[in-house]
Amino acid sequence: MATLVIQIPAYNEAETLPEVLGALPREIAGVDEIKVVVVDDGSTDGTATVALKHGADYVLRHLANCGLSESFIDGIEFSLALGADVIVNTDGDHQYPGESIPALVKPILERRADLVIGDRQLSKNAHFSPFKRWLEAVGTAFVRSVSATTVKDAASGFRAYSRHAALPLKVYNPYSYTLETLIHAGNSQLKIVDVPIETNPAKRASRLHKGIFHFLYHQAGAIIRSYVLYRPLRTFLSTGLLAILAGLIPIIRFLYFYFSRASSGHVQSLSLGTTLVVVGMVLVVIGFLSDAIRANQKLTENTLILLRNAHKFENSGAVHEFLGQPVYTKEYPPTSSP
Repeated sequence: MATLVIQIPAYNEAETLPEVLGALPREIAGVDEIKVVVVDDGSTDGTATVALKHGADYVLRHLANCGLSESFIDGIEFSLALGADVIVNTDGDHQYPGESIPALVKPILERRADLVIGDRQLSKNAHFSPFKRWLEAVGTAFVRSVSATTVKDAASGFRAYSRHAALPLKVYNPYSYTLETLIHAGNSQLKIVDVPIETNPAKRASRLHKGIFHFLYHQAGAIIRSYVLYRPLRTFLSTGLLAILAGLIPIIRFLYFYFSRASSGHVQSLSLGTTLVVVGMVLVVIGFLSDAIRANQKLTENTLILLRNAHKFENSGAVHEFLGQPVYTKEYPPTSSP
């Protein structure tokens, strides 16, 4: 039997949280305990109070708005401290159906997966515009190539993590966690499974991005940074060798004219070629140094796993915070209406 923690990052979601919490399962085959955690990211509409009133077991509250990535990671750490064997992440805007959670956790309970992603079936999702479906499909295809996975919906936030998959999780991108954590999972050789789901109609526009170009800018940046972070040697070595090869072309051109025509001109070709070769060699050196740093990063991950395994949260009258953040329960609700 296992302990399941359902975490819900939320920012000013008092209107939709009752529906979200009401749709969550309270009994699942193979699970002996289900806990619900809402991570209130500095809401000003009473999200924490509404969450406790409608079934949340815990509310971990940020005193200021910290962003989705930090809310996600804080929820992961709190869930692990609660003793979670499986962690489900869903949204506070009721995009994802709570009724699909049993199907989402089943592959983990059966030890067939470390990470399960709710596939929104992009090609036929009626709630997405044709352009959004195309954009999500292109983005997913690109993420598959850089993460070495076969995931069908890279941007889906409806996910289930085994404890093994959640323990080393960390996010460097402050904008969103979905792509970076997927690239981390792929490079960690975790077993990833997709489960098809239906989505609910959107009740509001996304708060995460301010238009398509804003979305593309941040997602592209997240993919590039994550790829460089997890595969630094391949990144810098390949770009460095390309720069060296590109630099050899104008150098060969200069040598051709210098020896065949006894020409003293074409110095620009020599300057350009030399610059490219030097830049390429610097990139190669950076690649090897970054690869050595990556080895230290693995040691950091192992330390993080040990710390998270040792950190336990016990609900008692003497404990009202977790890692410096206030924690509310039905027995200890907010004194005001945050």
